[in-house]
Amino acid sequence: MSGYNPSTRHRAMRLRQGALLAVAGFVFYLGLASGEFQGITKVRSAGATRLQNATKTVQGGFVGSRSCVPCHQNIYDKYVKTNMGRSMTRVTPALLASLVTSGSLYDEKLGQHFEVFAREGKLFQSQYAMEAGGSEIFRETHEVQWIIGSGTNGFAGVTKNGGYLFQDPLSFYSKIGSWALSPGYEFGNYGFNRPILAGCVACHSGQAMPAADGNGRFQDPPFQELAIGCENCHGPGQQHVREMTEEETVVRTGHASIVNPARLPPALADNICMFCHQTGDVRVLKPNKEYRDFRPGEPLDDTLSIFLVPPKRESPPPSDHVEHYYSMILSKCYRGSSRGLSCITCHDPHVQPSRPEASAYFAGKCAGCHTDKSCKLPLSVRKQQKPPNNCAGCHMPKHDVGVILHSSVTSHRIMARPDEPLPEAAFHQTTSALPDLIHLSAVPAQKEEAPPGLTLLAAYGELMDTAPEYRERYLVLLAELEHSQPENALVQASLGRKALLDGRASEAAVHLRHALTTGLPQATTYADLAEAQVNLGQENEAILSLKRAVELDPFNAVFQKKLVLRFIEMKQYAQAGAALEHYVQTFPQDSFMRHMLNRANSMEQPK
Repeated sequence: MSGYNPSTRHRAMRLRQGALLAVAGFVFYLGLASGEFQGITKVRSAGATRLQNATKTVQGGFVGSRSCVPCHQNIYDKYVKTNMGRSMTRVTPALLASLVTSGSLYDEKLGQHFEVFAREGKLFQSQYAMEAGGSEIFRETHEVQWIIGSGTNGFAGVTKNGGYLFQDPLSFYSKIGSWALSPGYEFGNYGFNRPILAGCVACHSGQAMPAADGNGRFQDPPFQELAIGCENCHGPGQQHVREMTEEETVVRTGHASIVNPARLPPALADNICMFCHQTGDVRVLKPNKEYRDFRPGEPLDDTLSIFLVPPKRESPPPSDHVEHYYSMILSKCYRGSSRGLSCITCHDPHVQPSRPEASAYFAGKCAGCHTDKSCKLPLSVRKQQKPPNNCAGCHMPKHDVGVILHSSVTSHRIMARPDEPLPEAAFHQTTSALPDLIHLSAVPAQKEEAPPGLTLLAAYGELMDTAPEYRERYLVLLAELEHSQPENALVQASLGRKALLDGRASEAAVHLRHALTTGLPQATTYADLAEAQVNLGQENEAILSLKRAVELDPFNAVFQKKLVLRFIEMKQYAQAGAALEHYVQTFPQDSFMRHMLNRANSMEQPK
C-alpha cells in the first residue's frame, strides 16, 4: 500500500466534502430548491396528456405519401416542392450540397463557442469552451441527423442521442444567411439537451413516433414519414388505397374512406389547419389522447383543445405568431362571410407560388370577392407598387416574429389599415358555458358545451403562472375534481403538489403515491414525492424517488441537480461525487457545476 497516507486521505476527503457542500449552497442559490417548483399549485398537464396507450397499431392505417403517387402524380410533384412538403429532411450528402454547412458563434454571456461543420458527407455541431491559454475546457459534438424547416425562414438541426431526439443549439436563418443560436437558446444554455417533444414535432413532420413515456424519447424508427404528407390533411390512406387497387369492390361503411377538406364544412376544414397553425395561449390534449389520434374530418377538440385568454381593449394580443386562424376570424372578410371563409379559400396546400408569383397569385384570391373598385387606393398608384397591385402587402403585411429572431410572418387579420384596432367582436368570444377562456378549437356545435373538467384543470394550471387570475379558478376546480374524479392521476398529482406547497408533506405523499399507482408514472410526480419525503425525514426514500425521476427523464438537469443535493445533505459524499460527475458528463456546458466538480476533485488529491 505504498504512497497511501491515511491522514492525508482523510484531509482530502474533508476538503472534497467542503466543495460538495459548496455545490449544495449554490444549488439553493440558483433557485433549485425553491424556484424550480414554485408554480404554486401548477402541475404539468403532461400527466393527462402523455401518451397513454402503447398497444395501439403502429401504422394506424397510414401508408405514406408515396402510395398516392400512382393516381396523383401531378399533385404529388407539386406538393413536395411546398414548404410543408419539405418540412423535415434527413441529412444526406446530396442535401449538404444545397446548405450552408459551416458557421461559428461565440456567446460572450456564456463564454462558450458554437460551431457547425460538414465532414465525410455528414453534418455536425459542436459546443465548447476554451481556457485563456488556448486549451479546451470541454467540447461536445453531435451529428445533425435531420433538418426541420423548408428554409423560407431557415431551418434547425435535430440530433439523436440513444433513443432521444434533441434540438441542436444553432439554427440557420435565411434572413441573415448564417447560423445563430436556435430559438429559445438566448434564454438558456441548453446545449444538446433540449428535447424534441411530441407536441412540437407533430407539426413539423409527417408521422412522428414519440414513445409512450415522452420527454423526448422516440420509437425506433422515430418517424414513419419525415415531411408533412398527404395523410396529415386527408387522413389514413390504407382503406382508400385498397379500394382503388383491389379488383373486387370493397364494401363501403357509409363514410368516405379518404377525406377531401374542400368537401368538409368550413369549421372542420379549418380544424385541420388549426392543428398546426393555431397555438392559442394553451393547448391541452384530451385525457388518454395523443397527437396522432387526430383525424382530418373529425372535430379537433375531440383530441386537442386550444384556448385563448380573452383580449382586453387596453391590452390586445402581443403577437399573432402561429395565430393564423384566430387572426383570420377577426378579419372583416371572415365576419362578413357568415363563417364561409376558411383557410383553403385562399390557400391550396398542394401549390405554393414562388416569391415573384405570390403577389399576383393571392391578388387573384382576393379578386374572388373584391373588385378594383373595392380598394380605395387609386389603380395608378397600385400599379407603381413593387410588386404591383399587391393586396397582401398592404392588408396582410409581414412583420418580425418577436419570439424567433431573424424571422417574419404574414398577418392574417386582413386589415384595411395598419393601425386598425381589434373589432368589437373580439371582446365577445366567450360563452356562458366558458366565460373566462375563448375555446378556439370548438366547432360551432360545441360552443355552448363546457370543456371537461380535466381539460380545464390542465389549461388553468398552465395559464396561472403568467395570468394569476386563473389561480383561484384552478383551485376551485381541483376541489371539485377531488370529489368527482378522485382516481384520476392528474387530480392526485395536482392535489399532491398543492399539499406540498402548503406545507402538508404527509398528505402530499399520499396523493403523489396514489397518482403514481393510478396513471402512467411521471418524472415530475416522483420529484414532488421526493420533496415530500425530505420534509418527512425519509431521506433514503427521497433518493430512490429522485433516481426514478432521473430514469424517466434522464436529460432533465433539475432532477439530476436535486439528486446531487440530496446525497450531499445525507453526507453520502462518494455518491454525491459520482452523481456530480454523471451530471457534468450529461451537461458539460454547465460551467458552474463543472467548476464544482473540478474543485472537489482537486481537493481530493493527496498533498
